[in-house]
Amino acid sequence: MSERVSLQEALIYVMVMVSASDSSMTDKELHSIGEIIKTLPVFSSFDQQRIVAVSQDCGERLQAENGMSNTFAVIAASVPPAYRDTAYALGVEIAIADVAVAQEELRVLQLLRDALGLDKLTVAAIERGAQARYRTT
Repeated sequence: MSERVSLQEALIYVMVMVSASDSSMTDKELHSIGEIIKTLPVFSSFDQQRIVAVSQDCGERLQAENGMSNTFAVIAASVPPAYRDTAYALGVEIAIADVAVAQEELRVLQLLRDALGLDKLTVAAIERGAQARYRTT
């Protein structure tokens, strides 16, 4: 059985992985992560003082041998089925936060949806919703 972390930690791992995937965590992405943690009900019991520590833990995991695949395994083991769409939605939110979605971010999202076993219809609905929210004139 894979190692587990709390649901909130796993969701933060998702956001950090997407943000860091293009080797640049932008201010908009970091701001979005902070706002998501402050406002979404799933984080209501999370100690916001731990954001940096959890993010650093994710970074250390990613730097280890087989870091990306092992981190995806921890996420998959830690996110219950009822929250898997939430995890993917948070990843999409961070990818689109700075409007320009990099190829690396798209790849991480693809790996994430595979790791979480999300169906194509759910993925399409989440992505379409994000496009509608972030559309500019």
